[in-house]
Amino acid sequence: MPESQPVFELTRGRVVESIHYGSVAVVDSNGKLLASYGDPQMVAFLRSSAKAFQALPFVERGGVEYYSLTPRELALAVASHEGSDEHVQAAESIQAKAGLRESDLQCGIHMPGDSEAYKSLIRHHESPTPNRNNCSGKHSAMLAHAKMRGLPLETYLENSHPIQQEILATFAEMCKIPVERVELGIDGCSAPNFAVPLYNAALAFARLADPRDLPEARSTACRKITSAMVTQPEMISGRGEFDCRLMQAGRGKIICKRGAEGYQAIGLLPGALGPDSPGVGIAFKVSDGDILFRTVNIEPRNRVRPAVSLDILRHLGALDDAQLRELAEFGPTLPVKNHRGIVTGESRPVFQLNR
Repeated sequence: MPESQPVFELTRGRVVESIHYGSVAVVDSNGKLLASYGDPQMVAFLRSSAKAFQALPFVERGGVEYYSLTPRELALAVASHEGSDEHVQAAESIQAKAGLRESDLQCGIHMPGDSEAYKSLIRHHESPTPNRNNCSGKHSAMLAHAKMRGLPLETYLENSHPIQQEILATFAEMCKIPVERVELGIDGCSAPNFAVPLYNAALAFARLADPRDLPEARSTACRKITSAMVTQPEMISGRGEFDCRLMQAGRGKIICKRGAEGYQAIGLLPGALGPDSPGVGIAFKVSDGDILFRTVNIEPRNRVRPAVSLDILRHLGALDDAQLRELAEFGPTLPVKNHRGIVTGESRPVFQLNR
């Protein structure tokens, strides 16, 4: 198999100063590999890109109706939110409807990504709580699922728990891969996480976006999840972040979910590439991860995945010129400036998809 190849570089003057490597797989809902770069069979952990599949069994079993969850709350269940006040309020609402407490969450704590929440905690000498964790929606949904079925709450993150067993089986089915071929690990939020080839992850996103061939209950659940994502994108990440902005610019035809360590997954709904086009999934992994930095306003940004995503979508014809202009702050090519605002080079994708 081909190894990961250069996907993104930064220059200083006329010299290439830094290079990121990666691999890409683009697959339609019929299982056809439409395009690739590097190694489309590269095995990588989806990290938070797996969240829609972790919520899928809960939605498929009627959890949304059982608890009368709103689209905003469902979106938070598949989100890597930024811990803003509106995100915390949605997490609290899920917990109130399910009769849960914030202390039931076993996701741990970290500082919020949202700049206002971040500054407020420091200003008031407060520590973050689990609901500020960017996985609190996912954990709230897992706990609500367990409570709905009368299952133990204390052990909801163990691999042997029925909730985690069903999530694993559902994910494997969406990827069309045997369960035993899914590599397991522990995510940053302590939940089980999955590593599969990029091809299979892209296939899973294509089928999530285009579930026409799935059983009725699962197809309906997939459509509820994708509808929540495209109508409530501000709940999936943060209002100014790439996942949110891309779904806004996608006009209901694109779902987007980042993962840690340079993982990105995108789903194109039917018709996104033309009147009769099937759903398409895109999965790529930046082999050396993706640097997270904060602007002077303490807003979180990534430098590689947004630009690479835009270049892939441009190449596929999924975004027109107006949409690319709307997202121009994310790339694909951007000037690199120093602390005085002087342009010192540029950052740019450096790959061509193999069709």
